[in-house]
Amino acid sequence: MALMLRDGDYVPDGAGGLRTVEGAEALLQEVLFRLQARRGGLPFLPRLGSRLYLLPREKPGARAALARQYAAEALEELDVSVDRAELTEGGDGTLGVRVYLTWRGEPLQAEVEI
Repeated sequence: MALMLRDGDYVPDGAGGLRTVEGAEALLQEVLFRLQARRGGLPFLPRLGSRLYLLPREKPGARAALARQYAAEALEELDVSVDRAELTEGGDGTLGVRVYLTWRGEPLQAEVEI
Protein backbone atom coordinates (compact mmCIF):
# COMPACT_ATOMS: atom_id res chain seq x y z
CA MET A 1 0.00 0.00 0.00
CA ALA A 2 1.27 3.47 -0.90
CA LEU A 3 0.00 7.02 -0.62
CA MET A 4 -1.65 8.26 -3.80
CA LEU A 5 0.12 11.02 -5.71
CA ARG A 6 -1.41 13.30 -8.33
CA ASP A 7 0.69 15.99 -10.03
CA GLY A 8 3.36 15.62 -7.34
CA ASP A 9 0.98 16.10 -4.39
CA TYR A 10 -0.66 13.65 -2.01
CA VAL A 11 -4.40 13.22 -2.58
CA PRO A 12 -6.72 13.90 0.40
CA ASP A 13 -9.39 11.32 1.19
CA GLY A 14 -12.00 13.88 2.26
CA ALA A 15 -11.90 12.74 5.89
CA GLY A 16 -8.70 14.46 7.00
CA GLY A 17 -6.39 11.73 5.77
CA LEU A 18 -4.70 10.76 2.54
CA ARG A 19 -5.85 8.31 -0.13
CA THR A 20 -3.87 5.13 -0.60
CA VAL A 21 -3.34 2.86 -3.58
CA GLU A 22 -2.38 -0.77 -3.84
CA GLY A 23 -1.84 -3.48 -6.41
CA ALA A 24 -1.59 -2.43 -10.05
CA GLU A 25 -2.44 1.18 -9.24
CA ALA A 26 0.45 1.44 -6.76
CA LEU A 27 2.78 -0.21 -9.25
CA LEU A 28 1.80 2.21 -12.03
CA GLN A 29 2.41 5.12 -9.70
CA GLU A 30 5.94 3.80 -9.04
CA VAL A 31 6.49 3.16 -12.76
CA LEU A 32 5.51 6.73 -13.66
CA PHE A 33 7.79 8.13 -10.97
CA ARG A 34 10.75 6.09 -12.21
CA LEU A 35 10.13 6.96 -15.88
CA GLN A 36 9.82 10.70 -15.20
CA ALA A 37 12.77 11.05 -12.82
CA ARG A 38 16.13 11.76 -14.47
CA ARG A 39 18.54 8.90 -13.94
CA GLY A 40 21.46 10.14 -11.84
CA GLY A 41 19.51 13.17 -10.64
CA LEU A 42 19.50 12.03 -7.01
CA PRO A 43 23.09 11.73 -5.71
CA PHE A 44 22.30 9.06 -3.13
CA LEU A 45 20.20 6.99 -5.57
CA PRO A 46 22.16 7.20 -8.83
CA ARG A 47 20.34 4.24 -10.46
CA LEU A 48 16.86 5.67 -9.83
CA GLY A 49 15.10 7.18 -12.83
CA SER A 50 15.33 6.89 -16.58
CA ARG A 51 17.29 8.32 -19.46
CA LEU A 52 14.14 9.01 -21.50
CA TYR A 53 14.96 12.72 -21.32
CA LEU A 54 17.83 12.01 -23.75
CA LEU A 55 15.52 10.81 -26.56
CA PRO A 56 15.04 14.21 -28.28
CA ARG A 57 18.81 14.32 -28.91
CA GLU A 58 18.79 10.99 -30.73
CA LYS A 59 18.12 10.33 -34.40
CA PRO A 60 14.40 9.74 -35.00
CA GLY A 61 15.00 6.23 -36.36
CA ALA A 62 16.73 5.10 -33.16
CA ARG A 63 14.31 6.61 -30.66
CA ALA A 64 11.77 3.77 -30.37
CA ALA A 65 14.40 1.13 -29.59
CA LEU A 66 16.12 3.45 -27.14
CA ALA A 67 12.80 4.29 -25.46
CA ARG A 68 12.23 0.60 -24.73
CA GLN A 69 15.82 0.18 -23.53
CA TYR A 70 15.69 3.24 -21.27
CA ALA A 71 12.30 2.19 -19.83
CA ALA A 72 13.52 -1.35 -19.12
CA GLU A 73 16.62 0.07 -17.45
CA ALA A 74 14.54 2.37 -15.23
CA LEU A 75 12.14 -0.41 -14.21
CA GLU A 76 14.62 -3.26 -13.77
CA GLU A 77 14.19 -3.27 -9.97
CA LEU A 78 10.41 -3.69 -10.24
CA ASP A 79 8.55 -6.92 -10.90
CA VAL A 80 7.46 -5.92 -14.43
CA SER A 81 8.53 -6.73 -17.95
CA VAL A 82 8.68 -4.03 -20.60
CA ASP A 83 7.05 -5.40 -23.75
CA ARG A 84 7.41 -2.38 -26.01
CA ALA A 85 7.47 1.40 -26.17
CA GLU A 86 5.78 3.73 -28.65
CA LEU A 87 6.61 7.34 -29.35
CA THR A 88 4.21 10.17 -30.14
CA GLU A 89 5.13 13.66 -31.23
CA GLY A 90 2.99 16.62 -30.33
CA GLY A 91 2.46 19.58 -32.61
CA ASP A 92 4.46 21.74 -30.21
CA GLY A 93 7.54 19.52 -30.49
CA THR A 94 6.95 17.54 -27.32
CA LEU A 95 7.73 13.85 -27.34
CA GLY A 96 5.55 11.30 -25.56
CA VAL A 97 6.44 7.73 -24.66
CA ARG A 98 3.84 5.02 -24.03
CA VAL A 99 5.33 1.95 -22.34
CA TYR A 100 3.51 -1.39 -22.48
CA LEU A 101 4.21 -3.59 -19.46
CA THR A 102 3.25 -6.97 -18.07
CA TRP A 103 2.85 -7.42 -14.31
CA ARG A 104 1.77 -10.77 -12.90
CA GLY A 105 0.27 -11.68 -16.27
CA GLU A 106 -1.70 -8.42 -16.42
CA PRO A 107 -1.03 -5.95 -19.26
CA LEU A 108 -0.46 -2.35 -18.13
CA GLN A 109 0.39 0.93 -19.83
CA ALA A 110 2.22 4.01 -18.65
CA GLU A 111 2.57 7.22 -20.62
CA VAL A 112 4.99 10.06 -19.97
CA GLU A 113 5.78 13.29 -21.77
CA ILE A 114 9.35 14.37 -22.32
